[in-house]
Amino acid sequence: MAAGARAPLAPRPRLTPRPPCPPGPPRPQLPPRPALPPLALALALALALLALPVSAGSPPGPGEQLAAAAPRWGWRNVSCPACRVLFGALDLALQLEPNVARVGRVASRLCQELRLARPPVCRQAVQLFQGDVVAAWARSVLRPPEACGLLLGPRCGHWDILGDWNLSLPAAPKPPVRPPAPPPPGAPTARILFLTDLHWDRQYAPGSAAACPDPLCCRGAPAQGPGAAGFWGTYGKCDLPLHTIDALLAQLPNGTGTGGFAAAYWTGDIPAHDVWQQSRGDQLRALRTVTALLRARLGPLRVFPAVGNHEATPVNAFPPPYVRGNRSAAWLYDAMAEAWQPWLPPAALRTLRAGGFYTAQVWPGLRVVSLNMNFCSQANFWLLINATDPAGQLQWLMGVLADAERDGEKVHIIGHIPPAHCLRSWSWNYYRIVSRFEGTIAAQFFGHTHLDEFELFYDEETLSRPVSIAFVAPSVTTYINLNPGYRVYEVAASYPGSSHAVLDHETFILNLTEANAAPPGTAPRWRRLYGAREAYGLPAAFPADWDRLVRRMQDDEPLFQLFWFHLHKGHPPREPCGAPCKAALLCALRSGRAADPALCRPLRPALPFPHIQRLWLQRRLC
Repeated sequence: MAAGARAPLAPRPRLTPRPPCPPGPPRPQLPPRPALPPLALALALALALLALPVSAGSPPGPGEQLAAAAPRWGWRNVSCPACRVLFGALDLALQLEPNVARVGRVASRLCQELRLARPPVCRQAVQLFQGDVVAAWARSVLRPPEACGLLLGPRCGHWDILGDWNLSLPAAPKPPVRPPAPPPPGAPTARILFLTDLHWDRQYAPGSAAACPDPLCCRGAPAQGPGAAGFWGTYGKCDLPLHTIDALLAQLPNGTGTGGFAAAYWTGDIPAHDVWQQSRGDQLRALRTVTALLRARLGPLRVFPAVGNHEATPVNAFPPPYVRGNRSAAWLYDAMAEAWQPWLPPAALRTLRAGGFYTAQVWPGLRVVSLNMNFCSQANFWLLINATDPAGQLQWLMGVLADAERDGEKVHIIGHIPPAHCLRSWSWNYYRIVSRFEGTIAAQFFGHTHLDEFELFYDEETLSRPVSIAFVAPSVTTYINLNPGYRVYEVAASYPGSSHAVLDHETFILNLTEANAAPPGTAPRWRRLYGAREAYGLPAAFPADWDRLVRRMQDDEPLFQLFWFHLHKGHPPREPCGAPCKAALLCALRSGRAADPALCRPLRPALPFPHIQRLWLQRRLC
């Protein structure tokens, strides 16, 4: 995204049963209040749905073992008729009654009457979101049927304007494919620290209520009775205190020698989930505080960050580069460039300021590309204006990959939101790029879901040959009902002919039950939960090995249950994962792009793809 006067650059949801987010009502219906202006009605529901997590409906059927109240951001609790009425009223009223301040007051009242949240949460959320939502819709070329088709899917409308689009791949022919091979004996390897979704809550209060009606708990006055927040963190709707993040960093090996790290990848989501009350000042404080902590604890280690969806306020609000002035993202990107200047070269800082993405050399022969995945996010309401390759990021990516291919470099791609969680056309174009540059892209690393998983990419001709894998690492935060965790990747280091591919990875956690039960003053003990190759019996960690793992889990139930345990960082939900749940998870692991039923056809147990999609939608991340 361009900042100020700068020129622009030339879900998948999953299936895991989750503890509920704050209880939400059934599908909200517009009450019979003829005195309310149409924009107030439309904007009230729009703001509430954008700003607040709401409860999903009941599971599609018995035995499917999905949470009855899985949290989701967005629009999918709205019926198609209600969506069309809402956007129709908004579209008309923007021409007849553009009094946003008055609308905000009515929207707040309606939010309270519908009991979408407590009154103060309603007021703050509406005030925070109202200006950006109206500004984005006013500039959008979408009409109500197209908007509802975008937000709810083709059953509710056809959205040609933001529908299928394709980028032209480079004219240079694809080099011959060379199957990946393990490094020769004695070849050097390197360890890369991977941190994602830290979600520091500066209002976290040990002893406060761990259960509450708000989207985020473990804050405020001491709780009476059981259910109090632990000192190091809490299983529930809670983020982390800074001292837990500091304890994680403090116990890491120092330096780059034996046991140390060659680099660190940090893929965003710094602030907490109190999205209804965040200001730009709050977000910048979180950015600067956590960046300073990483610099202090990691010393000279180079850190390569990526932008998460929670860095902005309102959450998910990342305007494209042509949005200038106060509503642009310049305030955020400029602050990131200033904070991360010690880690990144000047050329990377320039594109970071312009669009939130960059490339830089990690070490000789290896380049990192940090993508701003908010430009592919369905939750980014600014993409209602135009979702065709925002900021030209994919076109830029192809240029970087083409240069790397020419120069004999390998590339690691990092980002926050995994590709299969993206808008369909963005995701499919990215998939084509990965297939074209499979010999250059050595690895992909993402976060966002807070869970430990991956997404496989296959050749486009047959969808049978694995060509790449996007590793999705577990979160540092506990949100929701998880242990804190982090990841370490072992990769082929710098030597002639190095693949720079991932050779193995390890996941580390803090067992909150043990840590909170220790005597006060006891340092928490982070422990290795598992190593991938050892735990899953992988001969290597190349894409084909992970593809075989998915196939093995179809019939090997103990192996699948082990994966389920690791998926949740050693603290799985009480409900077991039954056959539909398993089918949806295995399908998700094979899906490196959004909404493609062909990727799941080879799997057993067979389940209709629309059913799988419904299961995914019920596990939207808060």
